[in-house]
Parts: sequence; C-alpha cells; structure tokens
Amino acid sequence: MNEIIIRGGRPLEGSVRVQGAKNSVLPILAATILHPGQVTLQGCPHLSDVEASIRILRHLGCQVRWEGDELLVDSSSISRWDIPDHLMREMRSSVIFLGAILARLGWAEMSYPGGCELGPRPIDLHLSTLRKLGADLRESGGQMRCTAQHMEGREIALSIPSVGATENAILAACGAEGETVLVNAAREPEIKDLQDFLQAIGCQVRGAGSSTICIRGRCPTHDAVHTVMPDRIVAATYLAAVAAAGGTVELHNVDYRHLSTVTAALHEAGCRISGRDGRITLHASGRMGSAGTIRTAPYPGFPTDAQAILMAALLRGQGTTVFVETIFESRYRHVDELRRMGADISVADRVAVVTGVPKLSGADVRCTDLRGGAALLVAGLAAEGTTRIGGVHHILRGYEEPVRDLKELGAEIAWSEN
Repeated sequence: MNEIIIRGGRPLEGSVRVQGAKNSVLPILAATILHPGQVTLQGCPHLSDVEASIRILRHLGCQVRWEGDELLVDSSSISRWDIPDHLMREMRSSVIFLGAILARLGWAEMSYPGGCELGPRPIDLHLSTLRKLGADLRESGGQMRCTAQHMEGREIALSIPSVGATENAILAACGAEGETVLVNAAREPEIKDLQDFLQAIGCQVRGAGSSTICIRGRCPTHDAVHTVMPDRIVAATYLAAVAAAGGTVELHNVDYRHLSTVTAALHEAGCRISGRDGRITLHASGRMGSAGTIRTAPYPGFPTDAQAILMAALLRGQGTTVFVETIFESRYRHVDELRRMGADISVADRVAVVTGVPKLSGADVRCTDLRGGAALLVAGLAAEGTTRIGGVHHILRGYEEPVRDLKELGAEIAWSEN
C-alpha cells in the first residue's frame, strides 16, 4: 500500500463512524505504565503511532495484546526504564513516556523524539516542569538521563499551555508526594480523556478541561476499562472532504462541541451543519464561499491540526481565505503539493492566503506530514481527474482506515502498490 489513488469529482453520501483519537490514546498508553496490572482500552485505533507506542511498552517489559479493537496492557512485569534511539525517533509524542517512567520507576533514559518535521518543537517546557517536581535531568549527546527518587508536588505555572508538557507533568505528578497544581495548563479534550483514564485506575486528578489541574500523587491504582474518545481531527477531515466534494454525510461517534471552530468556518463558507447525540451532519452543494481569517490557537481556538485540512476544503471556494499559523513554524509544507493541483495559495512567513479557483486537477503529489497528507485526500476528492498520493505512511500515523471510510461514502478511491 504505497499510494492512494483518487478519481475525484464524486459527491459523498452516507454515514461513517469516527475512530478513537490518536492524540488521546498515545498519552493514555504511556499512562498505563503507572498501574502495575492490566488495563483495557476500548475503541483503540489501529495506527502506526499506536504500534510505535506498543513497541516501546514491550521494550520496557509490558505485556500488550489486541483483542479486536480493544488493547490490553499489563505493566506488572515492567523491567526497564530506557527507550532506545530507534524507538524514540518513530514519533514526536514518544517523549510523553518520560513522566510516566519517572513516576513508576524513578529512573529514565532516552534520546530526543522524532516525528513529523513541523519546525522547532523543543521539549524544554517538558523538562523544566519535571525538574520543578524534583527530577534530576541531564542531557548529553542527544541523550537524557533522568532520576526522580523524591519528587514532591508543588504549584507549577506553564509559560504556554503546551499539550505535551501538560500531559507529561500530570503523569509525573502521579508519582510525586503530595499535591501538584498546574496553572495555565492546556485545555484540549484529549487531556480530559487522559484524566478520565487516570481516574478509572484510581489516580486523583481533577480540573482537566480548565486551565488549572490538580494532581494528588502516590495513590493506589487498580485494573480498569476505558473507552478512548472520538478523534476530532479525523472528524474534521471527513467534514472537510464533504465540503470539498459536495454531498451529505453523517458522522457517528463524534462530539459536536469539540469541533465548534471547524464547523463555524465551514458554515461561514456555505455548508449546512447540524449536530446532536454524538452525530454531526454536513450538507454541501455547489462552490463554497470563503471563511475570512482562520487563526490557529490552543483549544478552544482553531486547531493547528485542522489548518491544512480546511485549507484543502476551501481551494475551490469563491473569494479569499487567510490562514495564520501561530503554533508551528513549518506547517505550510503541503502548499506546494496543493499548487500542483491548481490551487492558488501565497505564503509569507506564518500567513497563507487562499484564493478560490474554479477547478482543481488531479496530479501526482506526495504527503509532507500527517495532516498535510489528509489535506491531499480532501483536495483529491474535489479535483477533476486522477490524483496519486505518495508517502502515505504519514497518513497511517493518524488515520485507521481512510480509504475504507471514504469508499463507504461513495468516493472512487483505492490503495495501490507502485
């Protein structure tokens, strides 16, 4: 499965169920280390990033197995505190294991993480929060050697509401004495899902979803079952696909509230959208309009992960939409690939101006990163002719069955070996 081939121009119709959230399950997998027993994750998506996390857990000595879409993790036999370089390089979020390993074992050794190239994403804030809890972290030659034998809870104010730093601090604080209070914490729904999992195994964490989170450390834990929340970025992708191609689609297993900024932009561009009881329905016909200015921001602002996806949906819109990327420096790498299909996009620093064109044409394009790859899927569905998408391993980091899902909605799309 080296390429995805799309013959565009077909409207989408029907319904599809949204998978479990990648950005939720990865920190939860790290959190399974905190409980020396078994946990069951229901609705866990089969993704390459999930498999990378599983390889880390198994390297550490945990027992992990799939039973359908349930993932069972038993960390009672954990025996190592090191993660080798080749496992750390597979994904950026591998650094989230640092806080959990320190909380459970008091020692950790790992290299710097890898993942999509989206510009500098330093982990300094992760390390500074752990140091404030009492961890001793030494960096040399790309390696981190950490000890945390006597972590103590305290108030920690994050300089920015970083999702990863918030998650790492929560996990580490579960192993600290006393109470930790995180101020200016990230508010993303995935952090609330992490809290729900931690509460299920017996940890005392409260406040997720607000800017202040309280964690009481060293609490006894127990076996538990947890259902992973729906993936709001996958949902945004499928909504954007319908907006681009036209048609009417209902998404199941989705929280309308988590997508308010995305649906507001699509509504402004001319889509009809309704949401109720874990479902969202979107109807689009004819050429859309524009969506004014889209500025990415931490939740509850417009998600940076949906920036490329919405851009692709608006390529044929009438008028001009301006995107301002405030989170990552290099998140317009997909623009050159969209231009191959006839898109009119100009970029200056962190601003991209999209002027709608009457039509897009299929082309041979290549994924630049996970969400850039999703944008190519959306654009390919709207384009006339055939689009061949290479580098699809990026897409499989975050989308379980994109070809199957889109085919169920009527898209002419298939895997191809080149």
